[in-house]
Amino acid sequence: MTFVPPPAEELAILDRELRRLDARRAQLLARRSWLLAVLNGAGAVPAGPPRLPAGAWPAAPKPAGAGPAAEASPPGVQNLLLVLGGLLLAVAAVAFTLVSWGHMGIGGRSAVLGAVTVAALAAPAPLLRRGLRSTAESVGVLALVLTVLDAYALHRVAFPGTDGVLYTAVAATLLAALWSAHGLLLPRLSTPLPAAVLVAQAALPLWALSGAAGAPDVAWALLVTAALDVAAALRARPAVVRGFAGAAAAATGGGALLTGLQRSAAAATPAEAVLPGALLLAGAALALYWAWRAPAVAVAASLVAGVSGVAAVGGAARAALPHGWGVLGYLLCGTALLVLVRAALPTGVRRGLAAAAGTVQAAAALSAVPLVLLCLAGPVTRLTGVWAGAPSGARGALPPQWPLSSLWSTPVVLAVLAATAAVAAFRPRALPLPAAGGEAADRLRRAAVCVAAGLAWAALLVVPAVVDAPFAVTLAWQLAVALGLLAWAAHRPATASAVPVVALVYGLTASASVALLSLATRPATFTVLGVVTAALAAVALRATGTVRPAVAACAATLAATGLAGAAAAASGLPEHRAALILPAVPAAAAAVGARLGRHPVALPVEAASVPAALLAVVLAAGRPAPLSLVLGLLGVIAAALALRAERRPAAGHLAAALFVLAAWARLLAWDVTSPEAYTLPVTAAALAVGALRRRRDPGASSWTAYGPGLAVTFVPSLLWAWGDTHWLRPLLLGTAALAVTLAGARGRLQAPLVLGGAVLALVALHELAPYVAQVVGALPRWLPPAVAGVLLLATGATYEQRLRDARRLRDGLGRMR
Repeated sequence: MTFVPPPAEELAILDRELRRLDARRAQLLARRSWLLAVLNGAGAVPAGPPRLPAGAWPAAPKPAGAGPAAEASPPGVQNLLLVLGGLLLAVAAVAFTLVSWGHMGIGGRSAVLGAVTVAALAAPAPLLRRGLRSTAESVGVLALVLTVLDAYALHRVAFPGTDGVLYTAVAATLLAALWSAHGLLLPRLSTPLPAAVLVAQAALPLWALSGAAGAPDVAWALLVTAALDVAAALRARPAVVRGFAGAAAAATGGGALLTGLQRSAAAATPAEAVLPGALLLAGAALALYWAWRAPAVAVAASLVAGVSGVAAVGGAARAALPHGWGVLGYLLCGTALLVLVRAALPTGVRRGLAAAAGTVQAAAALSAVPLVLLCLAGPVTRLTGVWAGAPSGARGALPPQWPLSSLWSTPVVLAVLAATAAVAAFRPRALPLPAAGGEAADRLRRAAVCVAAGLAWAALLVVPAVVDAPFAVTLAWQLAVALGLLAWAAHRPATASAVPVVALVYGLTASASVALLSLATRPATFTVLGVVTAALAAVALRATGTVRPAVAACAATLAATGLAGAAAAASGLPEHRAALILPAVPAAAAAVGARLGRHPVALPVEAASVPAALLAVVLAAGRPAPLSLVLGLLGVIAAALALRAERRPAAGHLAAALFVLAAWARLLAWDVTSPEAYTLPVTAAALAVGALRRRRDPGASSWTAYGPGLAVTFVPSLLWAWGDTHWLRPLLLGTAALAVTLAGARGRLQAPLVLGGAVLALVALHELAPYVAQVVGALPRWLPPAVAGVLLLATGATYEQRLRDARRLRDGLGRMR
C-alpha cells in the first residue's frame, strides 16, 4: 500500500531533497574544477581538494596515495618525545648513581657526574638561543635531577660520617642557591626558580631538627622560612615564583603558628606562655605585613594575624586567670580586637581582622553549648519517672565529673557575647561592620537582634545550674524566661520581619524545656502546662501574619493535649476509661474553630488536636466497648465539624468512617462474628448516598455511586461463603447477587450488573464444585483433554463470530453507567 503524505509534509520533503541536490551539485562542480586544474597544469593549482560545505553530502574519496589524517599536532608530539627523553635520562642517571657507582674509582665517578652535570646545566643556553625552548626545559629538569644525585654521591663518598639531617639541610641550602642562580641566568627557563623555592623550605627546619649546636627551635625555623617566603612572594619577578612562594609561606607559617598555639594552650603559668606568645605575635606581625602589602591575600592573611594575636595575648591571660576562666580571657581579647579594627586600615585588612574577632567569639560560644544543652534537657535525664519527685537541685542534672569552675564563667561568656551582638544591633557604628544602607542594614540589625536574644536566653538558662538553685526556683525561673520570649514573639512589628518568628522558636524551645522539667511533680506539671497553653493561645490570637499564629496555635493545642493526658493520668482510672478524657481536646478545638470561622488559626488548631484523638484510641484499643464509645465521641465531633461548609467534605467522610468503626467495635464487644452484621449497615448507607447522588447528577457513574457500597458486603461475604459448609449463606448471597444483577440489567447500570453477575457465578461455582469434582473423577483421564481440544477447534472455527459477540458485549457494557 502506497503512503501519500499530506501536501504540506510532501512540500517539506521536496524542499529538503532539492537542497541536498544543490549541495551535491556544488561539490561535484568544485571537484571538476580542481581536476581540470591538475590535468592542465596551467595557473595556480589548488593545494588540495576543495572542502565540502557544511550540511552537504559526504565528500568524494581521497585521491590515491593520500595519507591518513594526522591525529596529533607537531607540538604535542615534540613535547611527548622531550618528556619521555628527559624521564629516561633521569632514570639512567639514578641507576648509574645507585647501581653502577661502585665499579668506578673516585676520580672516574667524580669526573663522570661532574661533567654530565656541568653539561646539563650549560646546555639550555645554546638551545634557547636556537629557539628550542621545549628541549631546553627538558634538559634543565635533567640538570636539576643531576645536582640532587651529585649531592647524594658527595655525601656517600666525601662525607659518609656526617649527620644525614644536617647534611640534607646544607645540601638543600646549596641546591636552592645553585638553582636560583641557574634560573636568574636563564630567565626563560620556568623550572629552576620554583624548584629552588620548594627545596629551600627544608633548609632551616632540617637544621633545627638536626639538634646541632646553635640550631634554632623548629617553630622559629618554620616562621623564619615563612618570612623568607613572604619576601619572595612580594618581590619575585615571575608570577609563578610568587605563587609557589605564597603557598610555601602559608604552609610553613601555618605550621609555626599551630605549634605556638599548642604550646600556649599547654602553658601552666604566665611565664611559660611568654615564648609561645612571642612566636604567635611574630607570626601575626608577619601575616599582617603580608596582608598590608598584598591586597589579594589581605583578608586571609589578616584573619590569621588576628587569630594569632588573640591566641598570644589570650594564652597569657588564660594562664593568669583561675581554672575554667580561660575562655573569657580569649573572648575579651577578641572583643578588644573589634575595637582596634575601627582604626583607618585597608579594607581587606579590616575585614580579615573583623573575621578573626568573629571567629574567636564563635569559638567562645561553642564552648558554652554543652552546658546549655544539659540545662535544656538534662533535668529530665535525672528523673527516675514521671511525678517521681523533685530533684535535689539544678546542678544535679550535670554529670558528676563536670568542672564546677567552668560553670561560673559560662554565663559571663554568654553575657559578653550577647552584649557585643546587642551593640552591633543598636549601635552598629561602634563596631567595624561593613558599610550598608537601606534593606541590607535592616537585615544585619535584625540578625544581630536575634543572635543577642538567643545568647541572653542561654545566659539566663544556665544561671540556676551555676548557683545550684532548688527545683521550685529553677522551674519558676525557666517559666518566666519562656513567658518573656513568648511575649516578645507576640509583638507586632511595624514592618515585615523575621525577628518575631525567631523569638517564637526560642519561646517554643524554652516552653518545651520547662514542660519536661515540670514532669518531676504533679502540681508543677499542671501549673506549667496550663500557663504555657494560655500563653501560646494568646500568641496565636495576637500575632500577625500567617506563620506565627499557625505555629503558636499548633503548639497551644499540643500543650493542651499534654494537659489532658496529665489529667487522665492523675484521675487514677484504668487506661480504657481514662481515654474518655482525651476527646475533650478535639471537642475544644472544634469549638474554637467554629468560633474563629475562617481565621488562619482555626485549621491549625483542629489539625493539632489529632494526636489527642489518636492517643485516646490507643489507650482504649484493648477494650472493644470503651473503644466503641471513644470512636463514637470522635465521630460526633467530626460530624459537628462537618456542619461548617468549609470543613464539610473532609470532616463528613471522617465522621462516617468513625461511626462505622464505632459500630464495628460495638459488634466486636457483643462477640458478633458474622461479617454481614458489619458490612450491611455500611452498604445500606453507601447505597442511599449513591442513590441521592445519582438523583442529583444523572450522569454520575454507577461505579462511583453503587460500586463501593456493593463491594463492602459482597467481597467479605463471598470469601466467608467459600469456607462455609452450610447452605444458608450461599443461598442468601446468591439470591442477593441475582437481585442486584437483575436490577442492574433493568436500570442499565454497569456496576450492579458486573458485580452481581460475578458474585452469582462464583457462588454457583462454589455450589457445583463438589459435583463437578465427583463427575471429573468418574470420567476417563483422556476425556478432559479431548473435550478441551474440541472446544479450541470450535472456538477457532467461529473466531470471527466470537470476536463480534465480545465486541457487542463490551459495547453494551460501555453504554451503561
